[in-house]
Amino acid sequence: MALILLVLVTLVLAAANGANDNIKGAATLVGSGIVGHRGAIAFATLATAVGGVASIYLANGLLMAFSGKDIVPDEITASLPFLLAVASGAAMTVWLATWTGMPVSTTHALLGGLLGAGVAVVPQQVGWVVATKAMLLPLLISPLLALLLALVLVPAVRHLRARPAQNDPCVCADIQMVTDSPALAAARTTITFATAGARACAPAPGRAIASLPVRVWLDRAHLGSAAAVSFARGLNDTPKIAALMVAGGGGLGIGTASITVVTAMALGGLLASRRVSDTLAHKVTRMDAGEGLSGNLVTTALVMGASRFGLPVSTTHVSTGALFGIAAGNGSGHAEVIRRILLAWCVTLPLASVLAFGFGLLLR
Repeated sequence: MALILLVLVTLVLAAANGANDNIKGAATLVGSGIVGHRGAIAFATLATAVGGVASIYLANGLLMAFSGKDIVPDEITASLPFLLAVASGAAMTVWLATWTGMPVSTTHALLGGLLGAGVAVVPQQVGWVVATKAMLLPLLISPLLALLLALVLVPAVRHLRARPAQNDPCVCADIQMVTDSPALAAARTTITFATAGARACAPAPGRAIASLPVRVWLDRAHLGSAAAVSFARGLNDTPKIAALMVAGGGGLGIGTASITVVTAMALGGLLASRRVSDTLAHKVTRMDAGEGLSGNLVTTALVMGASRFGLPVSTTHVSTGALFGIAAGNGSGHAEVIRRILLAWCVTLPLASVLAFGFGLLLR
């Protein structure tokens, strides 16, 4: 019975994660007017699910990190009351944030849940040093790094998008028939690399022209980057939540737990992501397609790199940190919204700790 309850509470947490996080990869698509919310959340949910399935093979380091190993004694990590307290504290925290439209970190909520439940069960044996060095520091540093990278990348992408179409690169092939004798004729092709506005690429008889419209391809890259961010989020978050069910035993393997979590995340995102979407897409800062692309590229690089090396960065903090960088660069950030988001970030871990501590005392 306790195992079934753990699975159910973990699924509630996974649904909360999907509601709060699934849109984060595609929020820039909504904010820059490329697609609406419904299209964006469907697109992001599919890419997140693919990342979640890939995590079964690529991100086992995160599953081990969020099993509670080295934070509490090994025998406690398999205790159903402990795991229930962790999942309950994290789930309530993330759902509360989602209801208020605040993008928060499920990773922070889980870490708070681990610490709070650990204090309730084995107060003298909580590994504070491990939690701080191996988990908390990457979570704190990643949004600052995202902000700085966005500040660097946004001007470069903006410059590319502002280039006039006549400066787009093109390849021109001039085909000439060469006749050395009445009985022998051959075609000679001359290849020229130039810009669309150059005379060498002007339309002419026997000339084939292939141009690369930079702005069009940057907009397509924005869609690709949104898929990449969502994939990276699924890759990074799925094992953290699945770890709770795997640690609970009962023969539930990594693959089954991960697929179950992915399904719950998808449902949560499709049904309850609107408020967080509005906050990220419209309330943090104004953005154009180039700025949105820059933010997504920064998020993709940091989250996928962290997943590969088992570092528990928060997709929320990284993606929102990139939005803060966009706001700092274009000067259109909404200070009150940013202040509220930062406050929500500060509250997430201690609130989850307190809730998990309370559940830990009740279930002990």
